[in-house]
Amino acid sequence: MELPALLADAGNFFSKAVKPRFGMRFGCGYGLNNRVITRDFKCCSSSLSDARVLYCVAPAMGHNKESHPESNLRVPAIVDALERMELTPKHRGPVVYELQKFRPASMDDIASVHARAYVAGLEKAMSQASEEGLIFIDGSGPTYATPTTFQESLVAAGAGISLVDSVVTASSMNSNPPIGFALIRPPGHHAVPDGPMGFCVFGNIAVAARHAQRVHGLKRVFIIDFDVHHGNGTCDAFYDDPDIFFLSTHQVGSYPGTGKIDQVGQGSGEGTTLNMPLPGGSGDTSMRSVFDEVIVPCAQRFKPDIILISAGYDAHVLDPLAGLQFTTATYYMLASNIKQLAQELCGGRCVFFLEGGYNLQSLSNSVADSFRAFLTEPSMASQFDNPAALYEEPLSKVKQVIQKVKYIHSL
Repeated sequence: MELPALLADAGNFFSKAVKPRFGMRFGCGYGLNNRVITRDFKCCSSSLSDARVLYCVAPAMGHNKESHPESNLRVPAIVDALERMELTPKHRGPVVYELQKFRPASMDDIASVHARAYVAGLEKAMSQASEEGLIFIDGSGPTYATPTTFQESLVAAGAGISLVDSVVTASSMNSNPPIGFALIRPPGHHAVPDGPMGFCVFGNIAVAARHAQRVHGLKRVFIIDFDVHHGNGTCDAFYDDPDIFFLSTHQVGSYPGTGKIDQVGQGSGEGTTLNMPLPGGSGDTSMRSVFDEVIVPCAQRFKPDIILISAGYDAHVLDPLAGLQFTTATYYMLASNIKQLAQELCGGRCVFFLEGGYNLQSLSNSVADSFRAFLTEPSMASQFDNPAALYEEPLSKVKQVIQKVKYIHSL
């Protein structure tokens, strides 16, 4: 069924969807251990001025399907790793700060990217989800919903908005503001303006980008998406917008089949979409070349006011859903280089948004090493990465892709 038909009759769509029951228990809160985190945002200026890393946690514990890769185990695995590796405020004091008080996104926030009919239809469908326990709202993922999905998706988007607010505030007080990281789910970069897709409900990073423009006057937003899958939802939202540059690196031929190299934007937005489809087997060496030869010159030419990152960790060699060869060291490199890029181009204003990553060990280790990069501490990748798991990268093919992208975009 097409999404417009879904929105025209949400009830009929959801009643016809496959609705297996798993006897799950749904948490009543929105955070770990049922911690409610829907209070008004408040973060003291002293905390912002001291922090080097600012993060928030919105794990959507009620949004879960047994044996589904996008499960409620993902964010807790990251939080556990941060605690185990002593990268939390408990161990790091003021330099690592967890933002715990923030509001869910409003209807107007979500409607800055998504059709109001979709948002209203999803809210209406929660009664069906309450009756059935679990419903499917998009078949391509498949993307599921539980009775808490709507509210928890608002919380995820609201967490990203609050981090943007905090980082922007900090940048007005400090030339070296903290890097923000939204440890949130459901992810968002596949959600198209008219509906959900590919495990994603609302476009968290897209909503935050519009918020940065509307509320903070940060007109030019540079979005880097290094998830293994093309961020088609984010791409669609800004395809004709000259003020938001969307750059995606992804595995060629992977879900959802979008992100062709010659898709560069349209109308006034022509030239502000850059797709970098990497051949299977691309890894650390390939991504270093892409960063130096494509991402850096693009960002320098665009001159952003803020950099936002769709941080997917499913390009890791251990991830079950794709076939690239990123390692923990690759993600450390990306985090370190992106931080430096933000400092050089936009006063350090930069926020990461969790997207994919379905091997809990590689996901949590890679996010933790990203935190180390933000803190300018040495990587611990050598303790996690196994060189024996890697094979030769297709560097000649990667070089050809880089040269084609540079030609198309006059880099």
